[in-house]
Amino acid sequence: QVQLVESGGGLVQAGGSLRLSCAASGGTFSSYSMGWLRQAPGKQREFVYAISWDGRSTYFADSVKGRFAISRDNATNTVYLQMNSLTPENTAVYYCALFSNGSVNRSECYGYWGQGTQVTVSS
Repeated sequence: QVQLVESGGGLVQAGGSLRLSCAASGGTFSSYSMGWLRQAPGKQREFVYAISWDGRSTYFADSVKGRFAISRDNATNTVYLQMNSLTPENTAVYYCALFSNGSVNRSECYGYWGQGTQVTVSS
């Protein structure tokens, strides 16, 4: 059974940075693309960033272009989301997820999810 555990969330001022981590266990992490998705209060879960199994390809939502970056370390079964120039609109619970099949920007295409980590950006 795959388990995903996120960490690194917290409260940050607008313009600040956070680095989220997601530790995976119980599966063949290096064989799967991974994604970060988020859900703000009162909104649907939305795609943020994804990375291919080998780290060579990444996919991102237009809203985070140039500010966020994803990376992974298959040796430690960890995927990261570096978030810079944060704005209050980035406030959400951020989830790490293991991609199953379909389109990486669709939340229903992910088979396993972490419990989420709260990111709050104050103005």
